Amino acid sequence: MPQYVGSKWRKTAALLRNPSLRRIIPTTVRFSKRRLKVMLLEYRMVYVKPDVGMHGKGVIRVERMKSGYRFRAGLQDRSYPSFDALYKALLMRIKGRKYLIQRGVHLLKYKGRRFDLRVMAQLNPRKIWETTGIIGRVAAARKIVTNYHGGGTLMSVERLLGRHLSSSEVRDKIRSLRKLGVKAGIAMRRKFTRVCEVGVDVGMDRSLTPWIIEVNTSPDPFIFRKLPDPSIFRKIRRYAKAYGKR
Repeated sequence: MPQYVGSKWRKTAALLRNPSLRRIIPTTVRFSKRRLKVMLLEYRMVYVKPDVGMHGKGVIRVERMKSGYRFRAGLQDRSYPSFDALYKALLMRIKGRKYLIQRGVHLLKYKGRRFDLRVMAQLNPRKIWETTGIIGRVAAARKIVTNYHGGGTLMSVERLLGRHLSSSEVRDKIRSLRKLGVKAGIAMRRKFTRVCEVGVDVGMDRSLTPWIIEVNTSPDPFIFRKLPDPSIFRKIRRYAKAYGKR
């Protein structure tokens, strides 16, 4: 069976070894009071997320405002007059588990809702990394995470980026995302020698810069059934069976 790596910290460390990927990974640190304060001073908005977790569960968006601080978890917004009050509230949510702080990326929106892209890359039967699918994920109303399992909507990347780029620019962007997926797969397998597939979550900011938000080593292939081209999902399943995933 292909190797599963749960720790976001370990996966981020593996990607950081690639110089071209390093430039597009938001600053990520282990959670602590001092680091949270520094990150909020520098970036104003960060995501506090569990080191091990799936489907966006436990992710908290934290912001420094003019009049204090606020965080959102799920559909709840909470405001705090001081950093100490904010930190105390976060500790009650974290409950001693390992958490990370990641620089926040202000994601592009589709009809007022944030979206990101899932880039699927796999080791093909010739043992060469190949990007086999890219799909967009639009967050549910008022949600901070885009995951399909959290109520997000799946959509083609052409439709999402077509609102921000010309047709030729969309094609160029898709080509660069395909290269990104391959680089991420190679970087992960260099560190974790039995990794055979990666789902790279890519967020784009207003400058259309792609940021690697997270990498999953056991990505859900079934979301690609939502694409109009059925051959994409068939290829993903064929490759997965070839490296022993059922």
